[in-house]
Amino acid sequence: MNKRDTFYITTPIYYVNDVPHIGHAYTTVAADVLARYWRLRGRDVFFLTGLDEHGQKVQQAAAKAGVAPQAHCDRLAPQFTNLWQRLNISNDAFIRTTDKPHQAVVQRYLQQLYDKQLIYKADYTGWYCTYDERFWTEKDVVNGLCPDCKRPIERLSEHNYFFKMGQYQERLIEHIRTHDDFIRPVSRRNEVLGFLQTQKLGDLSISRPKSRLSWGIELPFDKEYVTYVWFDALVNYVSALEYKPGLERFWPADAHLVGKDILTTHAVYWSTMLMALERPLPHSIFAHGWWTVDGEKMSKSRGNVVDPNAMIDQFGADAFRYFLLREVPFGQDGDFSRTTMVTTINSALANGIGNLLSRTLTMIERSCAGTIPDRGPAVLPELEQRIEDVARQLPGRIEAGYNALLFRDVLLMVEELNSACDEYIDKSAPWKLAKQPEAQPQLHTVLNTSARALRLLAILLYPFMPTAAQQMIHQLGLSLDLSQPVSDENSSWDKTLAGSRIQKGASLFPRIETKPQGAKPVSETPASPQPSPVTPSPAAAQSSAPPVAAPAAAQPAQIGIDDFMKIQLKAAKVLAAERVPKSEKLLKLQVSLGSEQRQIVAGIGKKYEPETLIGKTIVIVANLKPAKLMGIESQGMVLAAGDSEVRGLATFIEDVEPGTKVK
Repeated sequence: MNKRDTFYITTPIYYVNDVPHIGHAYTTVAADVLARYWRLRGRDVFFLTGLDEHGQKVQQAAAKAGVAPQAHCDRLAPQFTNLWQRLNISNDAFIRTTDKPHQAVVQRYLQQLYDKQLIYKADYTGWYCTYDERFWTEKDVVNGLCPDCKRPIERLSEHNYFFKMGQYQERLIEHIRTHDDFIRPVSRRNEVLGFLQTQKLGDLSISRPKSRLSWGIELPFDKEYVTYVWFDALVNYVSALEYKPGLERFWPADAHLVGKDILTTHAVYWSTMLMALERPLPHSIFAHGWWTVDGEKMSKSRGNVVDPNAMIDQFGADAFRYFLLREVPFGQDGDFSRTTMVTTINSALANGIGNLLSRTLTMIERSCAGTIPDRGPAVLPELEQRIEDVARQLPGRIEAGYNALLFRDVLLMVEELNSACDEYIDKSAPWKLAKQPEAQPQLHTVLNTSARALRLLAILLYPFMPTAAQQMIHQLGLSLDLSQPVSDENSSWDKTLAGSRIQKGASLFPRIETKPQGAKPVSETPASPQPSPVTPSPAAAQSSAPPVAAPAAAQPAQIGIDDFMKIQLKAAKVLAAERVPKSEKLLKLQVSLGSEQRQIVAGIGKKYEPETLIGKTIVIVANLKPAKLMGIESQGMVLAAGDSEVRGLATFIEDVEPGTKVK
C-alpha cells in the first residue's frame, strides 16, 4: 500500500505509576481526533498508545506495595484502558513494554547496534535523578537538584554501556534544517536546533546494572544489565508494528504527539537511534504545551490535578473532548478553568450546535410531518449563498487545518457554518412562514437548508465528538456510519436529504446552569415563561422579577441614600457577545469583573451588533438576583440610556479595570 494511503499516529507511552490527568487525556484525544478524521477520509489508520512499565520508579513502588513489579503493573494498567474507553479513544493497539514481543524487538535492536560497534562499555560518574531515571552533567545541576523535576539527585559511579549518539549530531542538524515539519511547532524546532548547534552531543548511557535496577529488559550481550528505560520505551513505536504486522506498511510514523517536556528524548535520542538502525525518521514530532489550572501549575500537593473521569461524569466525554481542543491552539500552554469550560459548552454546544439541531427538527416535526422537505424558492438569496459557499469550502479548509494540527482553527471553521445558519433562521423567521399557507415553499427552503448544514456539521464534528455526531445523523433520519470512510458524494453539499424522516431525540448538549457565589438558586427566583423553539421572540425582554406598581404621583418616587447604597454598580469588560436565538432584542454577554466572569442577557440587540461590543467596558448592576430571560440565566443588568428604545450604553472615558466599583 502506498504510504500516502496510510496514517500512523502515536501518543507517548505513559508511566504506569501515573494517575491519569488532563495532560494524558489531552494528548490522547488529539491523537484520536486525527485518527478518526483520516479514517473518515479513507486512509488506512494505525493509532498506537500504551504504557511504559519498566524502570526504577516502578520497581520501588512495587516493593513498597509488597507485590511483584509485573503484578503492580497489571493492577495499574486498567486505570488508563478504562479511561480511554470512557473518552471513546479508538486506538488500534495498546502496547505495554512488559509485552514479550516488544521485549524481543528491543533485544534484537540492541544486539544489532552492539554488532555494528555502536554500543560500548565505559566507566561513568555523574549526577543521577531516580525520578527521571537519567544522568545529568555537572553544569546541568543547580543546588543539588534535578533541573527537570527539582528533586534531590545522587552522585553515582558505575560501569555502563553507551550508545554512540554523538556521532549523529551533524546529520540530525541537517535533517531538521531540511525538513520543516519534522519538529513542530516552529518554536520547538528552533529550541532543539539551538541546543544541537551550541552544545556538543554526548553519547547516551543505555544500560543500568542489575545490582541497582533489575526491573527492565535484559541486555542480550550482558546478562548483568538491563536497558535504559527510554531506549526500551522509544522502541515501542516500531515494535508495535513488527508484532502487530505492518512495519513496512505504516513506518515512518506520520506524527508522534508528545508533551514538550519529552521533546528532547524524541527529537534527539529517538532520531539518532533510528539513524543507527538505518530506519527512516518519523515525518513529524509535535510537542504540545502544558495545562495549568486557574493559572497555577498542576500538582498533587496543591490538590488541583484535573481528573478526566470527574470531567466526564460532570460534562460528558464529547463536551470534554471538544473543550480540550477548542480552548487553546495546539502547541501552546493552556489554562483549565471550570468556569471557562462551562462557558464554552453553553455557548458553542448548547446555544450553538445543539440549539440549531433542536429548532430545525422541531420545525420539521411540526410543519412537515417529521419529513425533511425539498427546497422551494430562495428566501434570503445572499445569506443562502453564503451558507452554501462556507459549506463547499469547509472540507478543503479543514483538511489543511488537520495537516497543520490546528485543531482549534478546525473547530472555529465548523462554528462559522453554525453561526451562518443561526443568522439565517433568525432572519428568515420560519415560525412566521409556518403561519402563512402561501409561504410553505419558502419554509421548506429554510428547513432543507438547515438540515443539509446539520448533516455536514455532524460529519465535520465526528472526530471531536463521535457519539454526539452519530446521534445528530440518527436524529436527521440518515443511515450513515461515521466510523467508516465517508465518500465525497455523501459529504457533498449537493447530497439531497428530502424525504428523510427525522427521529428527534433528547437534547445533545443540555445547558449547564451557573450562578454567582452567594446568590440563591435560579429556582428560587421568578422566571419568565419559556417560549417554544418555533415561537418568535417577544418585542421587549421583561425582567423576571414581579412587576412593581407605578407611584401615583407624577414625579418619580424618591429613595433614600440607604436604598441607593444597596445597589452595586461595577465596571465590566465584555469578553464575548452573541444573539439570543429567536429574539431581535436580546444579546447574551460574557463579561469579566476582574476576579470573576458573569453571563448577562441584555435587551440591546436592536442598537448593537454583538461583535461591536467585544472589548468594551460597560456598567452593570452586579448584585441583582439571577433571572431567566428566554430560558437563559442572566447574572446582572447592563446600564443603558433610552426610553422605549436603547440610545446608548453607559461606558467610561478613561480605561477602567474590570470589577471597579462605580460611585
